[in-house]
Amino acid sequence: MRTLVRLFALLVVVATGAGAQTAPVRNQVRADDGHMLTLWSKRPAGTPTGAILLLHGRTWSALPNFDLQVKGTQVSLMDALVARGYAVYALDQRGYGATSRDASGWLTPRRAEMDAVESLDWIAAALNGARPALLGYSRGSQTALLTAQLHPAKMSGLVLYAFPYDITAARQAIPEPAKPPREKTTAAGAAEDFLTPESTPAGVKDAYVNAATTSDPVRVDWRREEQFHVLDPSQIRVPTLLINGDRDPYAAAASLGEFYSRLTTVDRWWVVLANADHVAHLEQQAQFVQALVSFMERNGKGR
Repeated sequence: MRTLVRLFALLVVVATGAGAQTAPVRNQVRADDGHMLTLWSKRPAGTPTGAILLLHGRTWSALPNFDLQVKGTQVSLMDALVARGYAVYALDQRGYGATSRDASGWLTPRRAEMDAVESLDWIAAALNGARPALLGYSRGSQTALLTAQLHPAKMSGLVLYAFPYDITAARQAIPEPAKPPREKTTAAGAAEDFLTPESTPAGVKDAYVNAATTSDPVRVDWRREEQFHVLDPSQIRVPTLLINGDRDPYAAAASLGEFYSRLTTVDRWWVVLANADHVAHLEQQAQFVQALVSFMERNGKGR
């Protein structure tokens, strides 16, 4: 009986430990201009199968998007990928989350791209030269595409999630204010991407709104966005996954069929997740992670 009691207690400890969520590690990456970037990380206990860098979108930083913690519900993308054996890194771009604003007060596409390169290099050094995959979400997918065009050797694969940029649209000058507006973010803004309530687990929307507005109370200001006008899928030479929710209004407006047809890399996938919108990784996480891992392991390797 005592042996059975001890065994039961051991099983409880093991089960509790297996389900426990760990806080991300905050790493500091020095950019080429000396600016300190916050790079969050989570790793499996053993040798990772591979690695991936996550770039957030236009308004909200890394942790609300990729490491959302909701009591009783698993929606952290970082935790889900760690459970599949991956080392996961998520960058707070300049002015977002735990990374301070650029001294100019602005963020530009080229600056974001160079910071992504510094992060990829830092990860490769931490993993003895292994190249991570690069995932960009929404505006982050534009930065990821620009990075892949200019620095293909820095990554093992490219994931464009909820890509919002219409490459067929006429290019026009984008007016800019004289100085950064620094507008406050709002709860309504944080909630606006949840368009599929039947696919959203209980408590997730409220947790996201709270985490997002707490981490990013002031909107980051971008300028020189015409630097994105060079985006060209025909220039991509790395394996590429295009993934979006079927109800995502940004993806719907981005002429993704034309974009995909112009990709010249032979190793290319396009996955559309049913009953999901601009936050598909929170609504249909099992399918999202399966598509992502299948892409990264398509040749029997994680990297």
